[in-house]
Amino acid sequence: MRSTTTILGLGLCLLGALGVLPACQSSDAGQPAGPPSTRISARPPLATTQPAPAKLLPGLPDSLQPAVLAPLPGLPDSTRAEVQRLHAALGPEAATLRPAVLERAYAGYQRLRRARQLRGPRVLAVADMELPSSEPRLWVIDVRNSRLLHHSHVTHGRGSGGLRARRFSDRLKSACTALGFYRTGDTYRGKHGLSRRLHGLDRGQNGHASSRYVVLHAADYASADYLARNGQLGNSRGCPALPPAQYRAIINSLDEGSCLFIYGPDAAYASAWLPAMP
Repeated sequence: MRSTTTILGLGLCLLGALGVLPACQSSDAGQPAGPPSTRISARPPLATTQPAPAKLLPGLPDSLQPAVLAPLPGLPDSTRAEVQRLHAALGPEAATLRPAVLERAYAGYQRLRRARQLRGPRVLAVADMELPSSEPRLWVIDVRNSRLLHHSHVTHGRGSGGLRARRFSDRLKSACTALGFYRTGDTYRGKHGLSRRLHGLDRGQNGHASSRYVVLHAADYASADYLARNGQLGNSRGCPALPPAQYRAIINSLDEGSCLFIYGPDAAYASAWLPAMP
């Protein structure tokens, strides 16, 4: 009986193979039959579009946007947290103050204080010369009280470029802006009225500030009227010149012994007051 059943089963399978009967099922005889198999073509992966990074200066074209600046390497986590809290406390006028620029300014400022290179009120001014001169790019910060004192336009030297500063130098008669940390000096009255001397603290970067007569002063080519007519500020001979409507308050708030940090896109810039770059 068993051999007869086996022969009959083999015969049915042979007929199925010849197309007379459906093909034999797999050995999963105890499983319920599933639906007829259909060939499904592989779907192409869904296109994932990454949102474009938000522009720092929404009203300006990409060509005028500053480059992405990496956080300052070697900065202790505690200091980075202090910078984040300070930045948040400064309010909406500090929205275009890039965190990585503020990190550099704050880290150097703290080292300068520990080295007793600064004195007087705990005031830090930060100028981001990578932003075009059409934008307010100077922030004066009361560090002790985490408060923004002033936000204004500021010029760069004509040797550094037109709308944007691209070249930086401390050479005499270069008419360039020199990057780095400065200590504010005393005030005097010159051809631009009330002015404040600046002393460069970065040897090899801005050490000739005094002999180049780099000072804070007012200039008509930094005024709102000039900006409205020309779409950008004029250029100085290397001084960070200020709008006539704000210069007096800014100069007075940066009392003697305060700190000014001027940042710009220069890969060669190095400062003894910042953690060593890798």
